Amino acid sequence: MKILVTGGAGFIGSHYVRTLVERGGPAVTVLDKLTYAGNLANLDPVRGGFTFVHGDICDADLVGRLVAEHDEVVHFAAESHVDRSITSAAEFVRTNVAGTQTLLDAAVRSGLGTFVHISTDEVYGSIAEGSWPESDPLQPNSPYSASKAASDLLALAYHRTHGLDVRVTRCSNNYGHHHFPEKVIPLFITNLLDGCKVPLYGDGLNVRDWLHIDDHVQGVELVRQAGRPGGVYNIGGGTELSNRELTALLLAACDAGWDMVDHVEDRKGHDRRYSVDCTKIRTELGYAPRRDFETGLAETVVWYRENRSWWEPLRQRGSGRQGRRGPSPSAWWSESPRRP
Repeated sequence: MKILVTGGAGFIGSHYVRTLVERGGPAVTVLDKLTYAGNLANLDPVRGGFTFVHGDICDADLVGRLVAEHDEVVHFAAESHVDRSITSAAEFVRTNVAGTQTLLDAAVRSGLGTFVHISTDEVYGSIAEGSWPESDPLQPNSPYSASKAASDLLALAYHRTHGLDVRVTRCSNNYGHHHFPEKVIPLFITNLLDGCKVPLYGDGLNVRDWLHIDDHVQGVELVRQAGRPGGVYNIGGGTELSNRELTALLLAACDAGWDMVDHVEDRKGHDRRYSVDCTKIRTELGYAPRRDFETGLAETVVWYRENRSWWEPLRQRGSGRQGRRGPSPSAWWSESPRRP
């Protein structure tokens, strides 16, 4: 068995690869373009346990050769930062839509066994109460989530049209170690560890469900091994928090007070609440989150405290690339330290 993992040097993809290799699982090839969020250092713990190919999922010739050499594809590769999609959507459409279509075409030509497409709960839009089952319509509100919804529909269309064994997962917000520090949890932790303020959007009452990467990888593996062709599976963590509640927990974990928070203008089209119904993956495949949020968050803070050599170069790269043009989290990397 040979598995091609796209985006395997990113946050979630690298944890999936590390998990497979450490368990002595199938042979793994990582295909990654190594954009700003792709980092080979994420795979250092399992060096020698996988094959790495530096390349673009939009490169049809390369993708065609690689897919033909593998039995299954687990497709993580994506542009994923909402703020970036609002100011520059073209790359999201190229990677998330055209890149996925390139992989699907190659999968059909080669007679691939299984294609697992990793998506997001953001494709559903926003929900005031209750939780989305997989049957709910897709109503994305950002260019990022719209590009992911398009890729979901493409993948499922290839199942219906060509009979390709496509399985789609839609996860809630992930957190954990090796998370690129533009997303809220690693951004807040690294800023606070450096004595810098953190930006809280709007009234801070937007709600997200938090999923540890261990649990996400568990869910993806269940779907890969036992999911139904053409099936869609929500994967959630079971911990819903407002951004204000999350901020309070991060401030406490980093020994900081509310004076370290700057309230900034809300993001355009900011979804109010996400919540996925995980009944299907629980009843069909036996999924249940194993990591409680309090423990997982504490371990994440410790990891960033102890691994400055991993994230400090990323902050320096980020601050050099972003100006102070509004409340994008990346812009906060160059904020001045707190004064005594």
